[in-house]
Amino acid sequence: MNGTTFVYREAGKKGGTSVVFLHHLTAVLDDWDPRVVDGLAAARHVIAFDNRGVGGSGGSTPKTVEAMAQDAVAFIRALDLGKVDLLGFSLGGFVAQVIAQQHPGLVRKIILAGTGPAGGEGIANIGAVLQDAFAKAAASNKHPKQFLFFTQTGNGQAAAEDFLQRLKERTKDLDAPVSNDTIQAQIAAIQAWGQDDAAALGTVQHPVLVANGDHDVMVPSVNSFELVRRLPNAQLSIFPDAGHGGIFQYHADFVEQARAFLWQ
Repeated sequence: MNGTTFVYREAGKKGGTSVVFLHHLTAVLDDWDPRVVDGLAAARHVIAFDNRGVGGSGGSTPKTVEAMAQDAVAFIRALDLGKVDLLGFSLGGFVAQVIAQQHPGLVRKIILAGTGPAGGEGIANIGAVLQDAFAKAAASNKHPKQFLFFTQTGNGQAAAEDFLQRLKERTKDLDAPVSNDTIQAQIAAIQAWGQDDAAALGTVQHPVLVANGDHDVMVPSVNSFELVRRLPNAQLSIFPDAGHGGIFQYHADFVEQARAFLWQ
């Protein structure tokens, strides 16, 4: 695509409206929960891809959410998908919001998970949040996602272990790891988003499902409520005793909700 190679995976039967997954800070294709991918792909065509500079895709990662959205739109159009549904998780949720605002005709419905509006509370603090989680992970010999994605309760940490085990189920054709340059560019984009303005959200007329845990330390859960307040056609799902990765902790419930929303 314009001289840049984008890697992606497909699942489910082609036809109808495809669901395009937009993933989070540091993520590559292998970071999507297979239960979420397979759950939606049981009845819909699902596509997950690495945006520019991420994982196995070529080019350099942009330092703005707007540029990431432009690349995502170019990818969707290159596959000639027509109108799509978007599932944007975390940083991917920021990207989904920009796509909906700037290219409304490309989108049918949107799921925003673990994410928030431009200028949302605590979003610009991502650098300090990451630093704290990586320090705790190193001190306790745990994975950073155990601190970033899940609550520190017994239920939360059990869900974290289950999630990390599911990510190991794929053993062939693994994606390339994310580079440090990409991580730094993504952090810069998130910090800029956290200082931006969300006034244009009121123009988004698409049906939106907003989902999150009740204790998100990466994109504080109050931002999910703010999204619903600002979006004209949104509904909210908050999972109890769950963090940023609430849709993975409650994957069965989330898939059921997502399928009901997308099939309405």
